[in-house]
Amino acid sequence: MRPLTEEETKTMFEKLSKYIGENIKLLVDRPDGTYCFRLHQDRVYYMSEKILKLATNFSRDKLISAGTCFGKFTKTKKFRLHVTALDFLAPYAKFKVWVKPGAEQTFLYGNHVLKSGLGRITENTNQYQGVVVYSMADVPLGFGVAAKSTQECRRVDPMSIVVFHQADVGEFIRNEDALT
Repeated sequence: MRPLTEEETKTMFEKLSKYIGENIKLLVDRPDGTYCFRLHQDRVYYMSEKILKLATNFSRDKLISAGTCFGKFTKTKKFRLHVTALDFLAPYAKFKVWVKPGAEQTFLYGNHVLKSGLGRITENTNQYQGVVVYSMADVPLGFGVAAKSTQECRRVDPMSIVVFHQADVGEFIRNEDALT
């Protein structure tokens, strides 16, 4: 487990800022202690410094994970967020989308959100902006990228895609054997 390099930190924070903006500071400087990001086998983990000190007791080859996996770096050094980061992204999300109860299941199966399934959307959401997808009962379901801006969503036909799917809580069941 090692700290992220300057380039890795920049890449990861750029991806996180698409979803939570300048609230990234709130992830690191929390009132319940200091938290940090660490890299282990191309995966980025978010943990308290107390857990980090405990994790140093194990050798790198014996340690599977410590903390919460936020995502991983691909072979081309791009950062891909995992659904396990949803619990930390949802409270700080700048742009949100609520889906109707009938569209929840299709989103949880890995499909995009259509205009017919859109319940509400945050005002002033730009096209290709990172959004957190909620049920109408304010339960975070996953996250994605807005395919259309808020104004375009109002006048688009019902079968148009308004949110591109990126990750959802249904991945725990669909990819049970691949998640670590």
